[in-house]
Amino acid sequence: MKNSLIVNRERCIGKRDKMIFGQFIEHFHRIIYDGIYCPSSSLSDEDGFRSDVIEALCKIAPAIIRWPGGCFVSSYHWRDGVGERRTLFDKAWRVEEDNSFGTDEFVKLCQKLNCEPYICTNAGTGTAEEMSDWVEYCNLPCEGENAKLRIKSGNKEPHNVHYWSIGNENYGSWEIGAKTADEWALLVTESAKMMKRVDPTIQLSAAALSDVNWNLKLLERAGDYLDWISIHGYWDFPGANNECASYEQALAFTKNLDGAIKKVEGILAATGRSDKIKIAYDEWNLKGWYHPNSHTKHVPADKELYITPRDKNDDNSKYTMADAVFSACFLNTLLRHCNSVRMANYAPTVNGRGLVYVHDDGIVLRSTYHVFDMYINLLGEEVVDLWVQKSEITEVKDKWNNKVVIDKLDAVATKCEDNTLAIALVNKAEGENAEVAINAEGNKKWRLYTLNGESADSFNDVNHPDSVKIAETEIECDGETVKVILEPHSVNVLKAIE
Repeated sequence: MKNSLIVNRERCIGKRDKMIFGQFIEHFHRIIYDGIYCPSSSLSDEDGFRSDVIEALCKIAPAIIRWPGGCFVSSYHWRDGVGERRTLFDKAWRVEEDNSFGTDEFVKLCQKLNCEPYICTNAGTGTAEEMSDWVEYCNLPCEGENAKLRIKSGNKEPHNVHYWSIGNENYGSWEIGAKTADEWALLVTESAKMMKRVDPTIQLSAAALSDVNWNLKLLERAGDYLDWISIHGYWDFPGANNECASYEQALAFTKNLDGAIKKVEGILAATGRSDKIKIAYDEWNLKGWYHPNSHTKHVPADKELYITPRDKNDDNSKYTMADAVFSACFLNTLLRHCNSVRMANYAPTVNGRGLVYVHDDGIVLRSTYHVFDMYINLLGEEVVDLWVQKSEITEVKDKWNNKVVIDKLDAVATKCEDNTLAIALVNKAEGENAEVAINAEGNKKWRLYTLNGESADSFNDVNHPDSVKIAETEIECDGETVKVILEPHSVNVLKAIE
């Protein structure tokens, strides 16, 4: 066999936290309004949520959802979205926001999905007091004007929001209220101090990046208050014309996917905080969002130049097996770092670059949705030792025509509660099968779940919703080795059934 793997099911690397399969929604274009929340639609429930979207998300059971941003949050004031709503101009995305979807609606969404709400606070134009007031509104039973405002709004019981993030990408010049490293460390410290005085049980994260100077200053000043450190990752930026990477170019992005994780792990270790502070990769996607002329220094006045182009995010032909293969490789990376990365949030959940495309008459499940379905519902809770004894490599060209050498195969082994194995196997090669031999002591029958389409460029759309789908194959084990042939450009889970 050209690829051989050895799995030691008795050597546990760590336990996955299902929060690594988390999701993210932001007030951008059609993600929330006319996406997950559409009171005017005949397909929506009594609370205004699209029932078909809720059903699809329940199947992939996100353990946590992050909201309201994203860049949006850095000029968002939470009181505008509770009680009597205020219609305002959103300075991040330069559109009118009626605030009909606010804190109470977000918590209700999370209740429908049986998941944890994760609120990102305004650290751009907001203040430490405003952030702590938001905690009061959500978590205090009845003390103070903010808890009483929640009760007046029809929510007698506290929302009990356990996870909070201070800020979004406040290190970036594109963010409203960008900060220097020193300014950020001070604001996070004072905000965290007030928020935890309101509710000492909350878990706090703060916006960061894989930068030594930024993180050292943040941890030195605010580290005692933090439970998480937040990083983001987008790889394929679309430029001015929504030019997405080809399949081959997307493969190049799978090399060294854990670079940022390793840097942050090193900083946490060097500061002695690895045991207390975990990593939240709370925004990630292969593709960066398409919003030309939005965050430039000189923004245009013509809406046709900055709002209309955002519709291109909803072009389903852009979401192919490239997105599925990359996403599976990234989730494999998170599983390999399961002791440090305990949360991750795919950005976004619906519409835009999301897992689910929502239209007037129904939904389309994109290739990436099926990756989450497989990983959440088929893999086990324990990540166990997997050693690649032999592996093929291939050479691809990245988006800038540079040669990149990558492994054809990406694999992670997990153990289920009944002691059987479930192994994630990604064949990155576009036109070649991958022959894989895996030691399989103790299990004689297996089922191979394969996500694929006819070509690497296959995608699901309104008129062909199942061009990319999951197929199942029964496999008999010969002795102590199970042998499988993985289709080109495919995402697979090999699961023992006997």
